[in-house]
Amino acid sequence: MTHAPDTAREGQDLPELRLKPREDRRIAAGHLWIFSNEVDTARTPLTGFAPGAACRVIGDRDRFLGYAYVNPHALICARILSRDGRFLPGPSLFVHRLRVALALRERLYEAPFYRLAYGESDGLPGLVLDRYGDVIVGQIGTAGMEARKDEVVEAIGKVIDPRAFIWKNDSGARELEGLPSVVEPALGEAPPHAWVEENGVRFKVPIGSGQKTGWFYDQAVNRRAAMKYVGGLRVLDVFSYLGAWGLSAARAGASEVVCVDSSAPALELLAETAVENGLEVRTLRDDAFDALKALGDAGEKFDVVIVDPPAFIKRRRDLPKGQAAYRRLNQLAMQLLPRDGILVSCSCSHHLAQDDLIATIQQAARHLNRFAQVIEVGGHSPDHPIHPAIPETRYLKSLTCRVVQE
Repeated sequence: MTHAPDTAREGQDLPELRLKPREDRRIAAGHLWIFSNEVDTARTPLTGFAPGAACRVIGDRDRFLGYAYVNPHALICARILSRDGRFLPGPSLFVHRLRVALALRERLYEAPFYRLAYGESDGLPGLVLDRYGDVIVGQIGTAGMEARKDEVVEAIGKVIDPRAFIWKNDSGARELEGLPSVVEPALGEAPPHAWVEENGVRFKVPIGSGQKTGWFYDQAVNRRAAMKYVGGLRVLDVFSYLGAWGLSAARAGASEVVCVDSSAPALELLAETAVENGLEVRTLRDDAFDALKALGDAGEKFDVVIVDPPAFIKRRRDLPKGQAAYRRLNQLAMQLLPRDGILVSCSCSHHLAQDDLIATIQQAARHLNRFAQVIEVGGHSPDHPIHPAIPETRYLKSLTCRVVQE
């Protein structure tokens, strides 16, 4: 590490969080999460910790496992920040983590438009940072990272020195951690919009009022891959949001693009972006399922249909209902394809495995007496690296299918 180590004595001053016998194997194997039922509460009661407090995690055989932060009120009651006893959680650790994260992104991208920090995968559990040139938008999902918010701001100032840094802390995950929903500037003056350059299009992105942190960088590599299928063809972009798929398709030479979304503000920004880039698209404000059915009833056909919905399955118990929704969505989309068309079907539901999405598409195709060939399989863009020990960091699936008449 490039920063000076904190002293071992300071580490010893932190309270201990001890694990039950044999509960250290998953942590030793690389996972960062500690569940409340893994803690030896007889020796180290969780009630003795304030939300966000730092601690030393100790196995049942007195093995030091790392420094973590604690939330005694959450199922995931602690998350590892550092495994090196010399380096305590603090400003220097955040600077180091961000420099390592930045080095990867600068190797991957020519322009500064990317996810700068992806939580656990970048050693920063509970923290997401997206970069829009000289504007940073951050989101915190845990009490432990919330307690270190000022340290994150300080580190961002040293590593990036942005014109503006905005906290968009309004995700549902915060409620589970007992945190309020708030959008506020951290550095500089928050602009109403930022810009993203992708596939030859300059997109206008709302800061503070958009979905998630404003843009979906995770799909960038899949959007780029899909452009080879759209030239000279009619394209339908469902759940379009700001038109990342649809406007890219228009730039790539699609003969016609229709974008469907239920959000009027998103479609207004999409239309503005289209005009500013000299592109033509048609927007349709409607519920996605209703729009697909109406287009089918009207006899409309599209050569390429893209469905990129929000997560239908947020909890494991929602799996049957969510699978039914994905099946219906893909079936409605396939009905709009000609005898030989392209379907791009996505899911950001972690609990829906890739093979289950493929099975869902197969079921939808068979219901229509169609044959769906999976010709490309995509996942996260590389600025969303997967942590090998944490399956939850892998959530995105993108399947490009050729759907033909049997």
